[in-house]
Amino acid sequence: MNGTLILRLAVAIILLSHSVLGIFNNGINDFGNLYLNQIGFAPFGVVIAWLIKLSHIIVAILLVLNKYIKLAGFVTIFVLIMGIILVHFQEGWFVVGGGRNGMEYNFLLIIVLLAIMYPQGFAKSTIK
Repeated sequence: MNGTLILRLAVAIILLSHSVLGIFNNGINDFGNLYLNQIGFAPFGVVIAWLIKLSHIIVAILLVLNKYIKLAGFVTIFVLIMGIILVHFQEGWFVVGGGRNGMEYNFLLIIVLLAIMYPQGFAKSTIK
C-alpha cells in the first residue's frame, strides 16, 4: 500500500466536495461575481473562480490516480496560498471557534499536500 494513499484520498474528497457543490449551488459564480470581481479581478472573476474549481477537480483525480503528484500539489498550494492572502488572512487563524473563515484550514491542506509530494521529507538524496 502506498504510504500516501489515505492522505491523497482525503485531500481528493475535500477538493471534490468544495468544487462539485459550488457547481450546483451557484457558489462558483457567486465567488467570482460577489468577491473576486469586487476586489479587482473584474471582469475575470467568474473565469478565475471556475479555473480554481476545475483545477481542484483535476487535482483530485490526479491524487486518486497517483499521477503528476508534485505538479498537482504545486498548483493547489498556489491556489491555497492565494486564498490565504486574498480571503483568509484578514479573518485571522481560526476557521471556527475562535474566529470565522480564518487560514488554519488552508495551512493544514498545504502541509498535507507537502507530505504527499515529499513522503521521504526534504532531505537531499545521496547517490550510493
